[in-house]
Amino acid sequence: MTLTIYERNGGFPKIRRVVTAFYDRVLDSQVVAHHFEQIDIKRLIEHQTRFISFLMGGPAPGYTDEHLAHVHSRFGITLDEFDEMVELLTETLEDFDFGAEDVAQIRNELRKREPVIVSGR
Repeated sequence: MTLTIYERNGGFPKIRRVVTAFYDRVLDSQVVAHHFEQIDIKRLIEHQTRFISFLMGGPAPGYTDEHLAHVHSRFGITLDEFDEMVELLTETLEDFDFGAEDVAQIRNELRKREPVIVSGR
């Protein structure tokens, strides 16, 4: 039986720590922090922990392209901002000792969703 990235890397408790550290970086980013000024970060971390878990093969249904497009459309996220988020997540995963193949697969899963997340110029 092959374990998912989610299972190999500690499941929800560890992914929550990863996402919390990721948002520390996001809030320090001059490129993307402005999107989070009026956001309940604790609530967002819960949602993002489920989403990142989903990208890793964990048990978090409901993240359809339609849902992601709806949630992100009001933000006008640009490609540069999306790229910044991908890079910040990559750095965070590496800091938490995720293997290179796992990081590449997570990046790929996130990149697949670029067309429904990016809506700004």
